[in-house]
Amino acid sequence: MARIIDGQDMNIIGDRVRQLRMERRLSQQKLSDKLEVLAIYICRGSISRIEEKRRTVTDIELYGLAQVLGVSIESLFEAPVDKR
Repeated sequence: MARIIDGQDMNIIGDRVRQLRMERRLSQQKLSDKLEVLAIYICRGSISRIEEKRRTVTDIELYGLAQVLGVSIESLFEAPVDKR
């Protein structure tokens, strides 16, 4: 069966999640803790794997990430902005 995503990446939002998390000065653990309040359980290690594109993201996790990071789901799919 063909994969939707080409290459080795397991998701397409990892870079954007990392950028938004860092802009909000959240550690991976703090992001995990905030998701847990929404009954979405993603451990710190899984946050790391999402950001490294080594883990897939479910629809409920996508919803939770958008809620906690304060953005629309659609914006998670935007390319990260280099602010150097």
